[in-house]
Amino acid sequence: MQELLYVRPMTDAEREQVAAGLRSTDRFTVRRCQVVQASARGEPALGIARVLGCTKQTALNAINDFNARGLAALARGSSRPHTTRALFDAAGRERLREMLHRSPRDFGRPTGVWTLELAAEVAWELGITAARVSAETVRATLAAMGIRWRRAKHWITSPDPEYARKKAPATA
Repeated sequence: MQELLYVRPMTDAEREQVAAGLRSTDRFTVRRCQVVQASARGEPALGIARVLGCTKQTALNAINDFNARGLAALARGSSRPHTTRALFDAAGRERLREMLHRSPRDFGRPTGVWTLELAAEVAWELGITAARVSAETVRATLAAMGIRWRRAKHWITSPDPEYARKKAPATA
């Protein structure tokens, strides 16, 4: 049978901080304080979860975090990842730049205008990236390179040599 997990014995100062946290305006802090206080009373994580309307894992996460970090566990931290993995290495970024300086038709596409989605798809097919990437990843990579992506404009042209003369305003 799995051993039950409870918070470590708290100091008087920690008890006061947990009690004060119950009056916080931040819902995260209130929930964490409720879990810690209930666990200190000897309630198991499953019982705490049922009373608070959360999952057992949420209660266990709060207990483990409090045991590891103390009062710092009562405040919401950043949701930003600690590390990010660059999907385009330096060589890949240069290959992406070179690819975008060519027409999509060179890569067997029926259009002459790049979109971020199309660039992501072609980059994966050419092996510039090891996995499929999103259009946002391509945009962020270009931004990191100092290139601002703007929507392409479709220009209507004609192969007719007289096109410019015919489209010029008629002068009478």
